[in-house]
Order: sequence, then C-alpha cells, then structure tokens
Amino acid sequence: MKVLFEKDYLERLYKKGNSGEKKHRFQPQVVKKYIQIVDLMIDSPNVLSLSKYNSLRYEKLLGDKNGLSSVRVNDQYRIEFEEILKDNETIATIVNITELSNHYK
Repeated sequence: MKVLFEKDYLERLYKKGNSGEKKHRFQPQVVKKYIQIVDLMIDSPNVLSLSKYNSLRYEKLLGDKNGLSSVRVNDQYRIEFEEILKDNETIATIVNITELSNHYK
C-alpha cells in the first residue's frame, strides 16, 4: 500500500528518526516502533491485511474522527490514517500520532 504523510514532521520522523521539532519529540522506542509499523503498512497490499496483526489493533474510528482508521504503536500512541482507494490500490495517508488519553476528550 502507498503511504503518504499529511504533516512534514511525520515524514521526517519516519525518514530521519526524529521530527526536528521540540513540540513533536518522542521516546526512541516509540520512534522505532512507528518506523516499523509504517514499513509494515508499505509492505501490506491493503489495510485489511493489518488486521491479522492483533498487537496493532487496527480499527476504524468513530465520532469526531469518523472516516479515519488507526493502528497502535504502543499503549500510549497510535497512528491515525485516512484510507483512500484509487485504481484498486489502497493509499493510506497518515494524519497524526495521538496520545490515547486525548482520544476520549
């Protein structure tokens, strides 16, 4: 599947291992796992294949995040992304990394 990044810091985090911004600093183990999951998304033929990895807890979000899907990086962070089907190819645009505590506000 093709993966796009909505925000520059998310792409820098994936390609360089850091965001280059104080506001978007993450622990090294979170960054490492983020990179592994994005690699897994790129290697997957579609988003449904992510559901076979129970630890990712792939889900479609509801409420104010309706239209987005997510996978878990760890218990605290998840990757939120938008799914687009174009010419029988799934394109996942990563929208944000969110703390789960903010999800229920």
